[in-house]
Amino acid sequence: MPAQGMFRDKEWLLSPDAFPLSADMIATLEALGPALRAFQRACDRLYHASLAQPELAWIAVLMDQGKSERVVKLGRQSRWRDDLPGVLRPDLVLTEEGFTLAEIDSLPGGIGLTAWLNETYADLGQAVIGGREGMIDGFASAFPQEDILVSRESGDYQPEMEWLVGRLNDRASSAYPRSVMNPWNLTPHELHGTSLYRFFELFDLDQVDLSLEMLRMAEQGDLHFTPPLKAYLEEKLWLVLFHCPQLQFWWQQQLRPEDLHLLHRIIPQGWVVDPAPLPPTAVLPGLETHGWEEVRRFGSKQRELVLKVSGFSEIGWGSRSVSIGHDLSQEEWSRALDEALAAYPQNPYLLQRFHKGRIVVHTRWDDARQEAVPMKARVRLCPYYFIPQGTEQVHLAGVLATVCPADKKILHGMKDAIMLPCVAANSAHMEGEAHTLH
Repeated sequence: MPAQGMFRDKEWLLSPDAFPLSADMIATLEALGPALRAFQRACDRLYHASLAQPELAWIAVLMDQGKSERVVKLGRQSRWRDDLPGVLRPDLVLTEEGFTLAEIDSLPGGIGLTAWLNETYADLGQAVIGGREGMIDGFASAFPQEDILVSRESGDYQPEMEWLVGRLNDRASSAYPRSVMNPWNLTPHELHGTSLYRFFELFDLDQVDLSLEMLRMAEQGDLHFTPPLKAYLEEKLWLVLFHCPQLQFWWQQQLRPEDLHLLHRIIPQGWVVDPAPLPPTAVLPGLETHGWEEVRRFGSKQRELVLKVSGFSEIGWGSRSVSIGHDLSQEEWSRALDEALAAYPQNPYLLQRFHKGRIVVHTRWDDARQEAVPMKARVRLCPYYFIPQGTEQVHLAGVLATVCPADKKILHGMKDAIMLPCVAANSAHMEGEAHTLH
């Protein structure tokens, strides 16, 4: 598929240069993959422990809120009890202190896009992180025989997945021809015995064609889905529980000290936006307030906070539920907090410390001037980690940088941003003031 087909209805700015990362940043990203995999495994174990241990029962209650009985039962299915996603993509904000973790996505878009960018910039002579075919190698190792199933609701990602499948099928070593499939063009008989990389969200199940038939087949072992049908694992609330005082024993037991240290550095402190009143002598730890009424009255400096829905929601992606406290008036902040409180327990929200993105300068191609010009920006980094099937090894296959104008505080793909692969800062073409991190 030509590149223009892959990027239909998408637009962003261009740059002749990949985004440079320092050796320390790359070392942190290399260490982060195994740490996040261990954290995800610990979250999965904690959920199942909470089903058996009364003192932890509140965790399953929290993670299952707002989900149908069907979705909850899927998450607890013994057939995929120990399964975890084969790909992880954290969203990281580049800050003065290093990285801040916004979320962990185990069903990420951008795999085909990042693979194409790595190919394109590598062919321009730039040593992209992961290598020219690192993303394709990573996907092939994590999903060696999976076809890709794209629902109507996730149709925007079909072109990049078709491009990726084309690259996989072009390989001489490709013994299993893959395809990108749509459930409305299939019958249950055609799906029998297949392994599928599902490109649909579990909150969309009621809208996904053939969902009842596919789920029944998966439960009977006639169809295999990856990532596993565990909606609880896709909640951002786990980032809040990482800092929960009552659970420190669990994380210390499950995680290596070096992983704990790294995660404490990058996961911002957070709180579940739960309207239940606190006991008279209790406070929200870190906020040091007795309840949400006091948070509602916070001044601008105190409102350096981010409010967002946890995950199992149609507004849980693309920054659509995100409110940044100090960007809002007092009235707007109070209204956003009230809406979050009212959404509980159907769509629980979390509140997190806001960490400002570092200002960098990177080159942007100017069509009018027909030259590259410097652009002040803030950056979101999305490293892609693949776990080869049957292993617990974690491989960094590529890093997508979203370079947004410096006046943007919510960093995501937008027409004013530059989408780039990343390279080591001392690689070719990385000299000059236009790439200096400030």
